[in-house]
Amino acid sequence: MSPRIYTSPFPDVPVDHCSLFTKLFRSRGRNDVGGHPESWTAYVDAASGTGLTRAQVKTLSLSFAYGLRDHPATRPLTKRGDTVLLFSPNSLAWPIVLYGSVAAGLRCTLANTAYTSHELGFQYKDSAAKLVLTYEENIGVVMKMFEEQGYSNAEARKRIVVLKRDLRWAGGPAVSALPEVAGLVSLEDLLSRGVLDREETFEGEAAHETVYLCYSSGTTGNPKGVETTHQNMTTLVDIIVKFPLPPGDAPMLGILPFYHIYGIANLLHHPFYIGVPVVIQTRFDPEQFCANIQNYKVAFACIVPPVLVALARHPAVDSYDLSSLQYMCSGAAPLGADLVKMVQSRLLSKRKRGSTCLITQGYGLTETSPSTHMLAFDVCDERVGSIGQLFPTLKARIVADDDGLVDAEEGERGELWFQGPTIMKGYLGNPTATKHSLTPDRWFKTGDIAIRDKEGYYYIVDRKKELIKYKGFQVAPAELEAILLTHPDVADAAVIGVDDAKEATELPRAYVVHAHPSKVKAVQAKAAFEQSIVRWMETKVAKHKFLRGGVSVIDEVPKSAAGKILRRQLRDQAKAEVERGEIKLKAKL
Repeated sequence: MSPRIYTSPFPDVPVDHCSLFTKLFRSRGRNDVGGHPESWTAYVDAASGTGLTRAQVKTLSLSFAYGLRDHPATRPLTKRGDTVLLFSPNSLAWPIVLYGSVAAGLRCTLANTAYTSHELGFQYKDSAAKLVLTYEENIGVVMKMFEEQGYSNAEARKRIVVLKRDLRWAGGPAVSALPEVAGLVSLEDLLSRGVLDREETFEGEAAHETVYLCYSSGTTGNPKGVETTHQNMTTLVDIIVKFPLPPGDAPMLGILPFYHIYGIANLLHHPFYIGVPVVIQTRFDPEQFCANIQNYKVAFACIVPPVLVALARHPAVDSYDLSSLQYMCSGAAPLGADLVKMVQSRLLSKRKRGSTCLITQGYGLTETSPSTHMLAFDVCDERVGSIGQLFPTLKARIVADDDGLVDAEEGERGELWFQGPTIMKGYLGNPTATKHSLTPDRWFKTGDIAIRDKEGYYYIVDRKKELIKYKGFQVAPAELEAILLTHPDVADAAVIGVDDAKEATELPRAYVVHAHPSKVKAVQAKAAFEQSIVRWMETKVAKHKFLRGGVSVIDEVPKSAAGKILRRQLRDQAKAEVERGEIKLKAKL
């Protein structure tokens, strides 16, 4: 029996076989960069207001590329196909060093700024990086990483380019450098040496060469380098245009980390391609988020669910004019309908009747470059909870078994698989993991459990490996988390399964953050609140979804920078709690 293959309701886009840099910066007329006037603002530093025009971004990127090739310290480390590692929070330097590295023909591996020296060392070695481009405040971690890797201090310093806080290179304010970066090659050093005549080209088959190496755990296991090609990214650029941003030239706000492919694709590539400026915020902070929306009249923001939690509850929302923020698109984790309604209700209560506040969500993975779906704004209120329809040029399956021999019936649950030109080349140096995730005919197994309705709208109901199996029932943590977030005293929540060896089953257990922590400081108050949540959930869900593993109040739900709950940490915590006898398992509650 032939597999049931779903296609997009939208027409396919042409696949462009060229460099990502060429795609973004190719002129289409006089005095334009990438098809838009060269004088238009492309990126703005939120803190200082320093901006870069499209012409400046192109020239500075080609200058950085030239400097990498020309400087005696970096020249041996930057031959075509070599890998550079970017280790920096969001900054105005990011688009310059990223695009400049791509223009020089390099691969870019992007590291989480929360990494320890050991974690950074793993990625540096695994990716075969030769040069580290790092923010000056991260220099201590980088130097320690090189020491742990066996490099002498002198050799380590030859492999670093420092990105300083000083913005004079962009026409911004001067800032004194930290003493520990003295003598290191800097961004300014590389920008001052000349301009590359033209970028390295990746035409035809060369478009299948790797451009980005973001790290992902995939469906299971340790972090792996995802080989994302020029063609993957250029195709995605054209695909996302089919789902346009709201009309107007108001800027987007860039809070998602640029070291994550969600941030690169949606905050660096896409806005530049369509001519929309991006206000760059170093990292998410509720107060700064609200202030920047007010100061820059931001109309659109790419977000993750924790941002909506803050908008639903944080007092900063009452201190700023957020009326310009009309559109938000969430990704990285499931978005609950109740949370959406809470945010809309709070924001619209401060605006004129008839104002717009639309919140939608998309879906994708590092391995899919990343986006595969987005729920269009014109239907996001009526279909809240859906990730939308399949992007053009992609194919999908919803598979009911592990081997891909049985497809789920329409409306039934199954693992979501994808095939198409945005699917990764594979996991770097890891053929076993690649074979586990990619079939011989290049279907990528996401590990996410999805439902597709008869109109072609998809819903992610959970992760395959995260489903809680209680006495033959499957319990979706994301569903319980969405319900918990509707409780007035719950600011955040995560649900995992706890093993009950005696009953040979898993029990759902919730970890919650109290909206008013001072109320549960006393041991008795905390215990009473935990029990009250258990009883409250019994009024909301079927019996097999009861929190039989109990509830625990914690200070903060552990999450990745992209907003994904780090369930492994909570499972380890729960295991230790069981061993200490702190969890009373009640399989027959």
